Formats: sequence, C-alpha cells, structure tokens
Amino acid sequence: MQLHVDLVTAPNATPSRAFLFLHGILGQGTNLRTLARRFVEARPTYQAVLVDLRAHGASQGVEGEDSVVTAAGDVAQTAKALPLPVTGACAHSFGGKVTMLLAERLDGLEHLVILDSGPGARTDFRGSELTMKVLSTLEDAPARFPSREAFVAHLGTAGIERGIATWLGMNLDRGDDGFRFTLSLARIRALLASYFATDCWPVLERLALDAGPAFHLVIGARSKVFDAHERERAEALAARSGGRCTVDVLPTGHWVHVDDFEGTVRALLSRVPA
Repeated sequence: MQLHVDLVTAPNATPSRAFLFLHGILGQGTNLRTLARRFVEARPTYQAVLVDLRAHGASQGVEGEDSVVTAAGDVAQTAKALPLPVTGACAHSFGGKVTMLLAERLDGLEHLVILDSGPGARTDFRGSELTMKVLSTLEDAPARFPSREAFVAHLGTAGIERGIATWLGMNLDRGDDGFRFTLSLARIRALLASYFATDCWPVLERLALDAGPAFHLVIGARSKVFDAHERERAEALAARSGGRCTVDVLPTGHWVHVDDFEGTVRALLSRVPA
C-alpha cells in the first residue's frame, strides 16, 4: 500500500521533477506545507510532495512492521509510483532517518536536506525527552475529550506547552461521543524505538564518500539531538566528502523550521540548486 501524499506546485509552473517533504514523529505531511511552498516558488521546476509516513495522517492503514527501515521502503515505493522522478527530499527528525535509509532504496536522488536528525543511535533518548513525555501523556490520557480545548488543557496539566498541544490536536477526530486521538500510540512507540536504535552513520559515510546523493545536515545549535561528538563527526565527514556532505548550524532548538523558518529556507535553497 502506498503512502498518502499532497502535491504542491508553484503557480503557473510546469515541474519536471519532484522533491519529497517528510515530517517527524506524531506529525503529518501538511506540517511542512509552508516550507514546501517557499521551496517550489524559488525552484519552480520542482513539485513538492508532502508525505504522510506510515501510522501517521492519512497513511494509518499502511500495514507491516513499524520501523525506520520499513518506513523508508514505503517512501521508496510511493516515490516510484509518482508521475515525476524524485530527485531529492527535505525531512525533519524521524523523517530524517527515514530519508537517510531512503538513499539506499531509491535511485536518482541528488540532494537530501536533513533537519536536525542525528544519524547515530540514541538509546538514552537524548534530545527527545519531550517527545517521550508527550507519548506517555497521550498513553495515559482519556479515550475521549468533549472538545479540542479540553484535549489541549489536559496536555497542559502535564506541562506540555499550548503550541505543541494544539499541534497534536491535528490528530483528533470528532465523533458522536467526543474527540478521539486517532494515531495508534503502540505503533508510534514502535517507530520511535526503531528510530532510537538505528545507526545511519554507515549509510551516510559510505554514500557521501561514494557516488550517492549529497547529504545536507541542518543542525539546531540549541538542540541536544547532535551531541558534541556527533557534530564533530558530521563536520569531519563534510570536510572530506568534497561537498557530498554539508553542515549548516542554525540558532535554534530541535524544531529548526519553526524556530528559524527563514534560516531554514535559506539553508534549503543554498543546498538545492535551481
């Protein structure tokens, strides 16, 4: 089963190639719509493809093992069925590791822009403490809420800020008996376990030094996703890759495209030529 996608094209443009946008955990493709619009306006030869990853958004019916590897296979299958050839991707967090593994599964990729997704394993959940807190709060939450505001308020009592709670509310579905959180939290937990356990450095280091696509790592300076060792490893790879790996550091936390939207746009456009 292919993943759900939304397409974004610049006004009056006739694109000849496609560029994927992949969200993080608990998100959906439309989270990156504004970034995708800015991209295609500046690069009208591209069509942006907003992807709902497995167990997210409108791709919740996708079956099979919930892992980063399987998620990358889903994206590859979906990309091959698109009318335009996919030559690149921009992805945040969980979607970033999916994209790293996609590089081994989809031919024709040229530029992969990874937004604050450390390639290494992080079994201590470093930098993702808030994500784990959100997941636990959702697992302990009531099955139904009388309103969206009640959902946001409940998460607030657990110390989750309103902006994040409102964003999570995009996954609520209204029924006769109230609002229900639609994502399978068991599947989300399985995806996260795979994400934290997966080490993508061998893929990056092999492809960036060979004939694979260019990996452009965008790091949030205040994010803990990249520790000092991993950032040094990224910069060392960039120094010896001849431009096939680059590093841009933005003055942000983990949500680089939210904390510094214009900086993220500049980084994206500077790495993906017209």
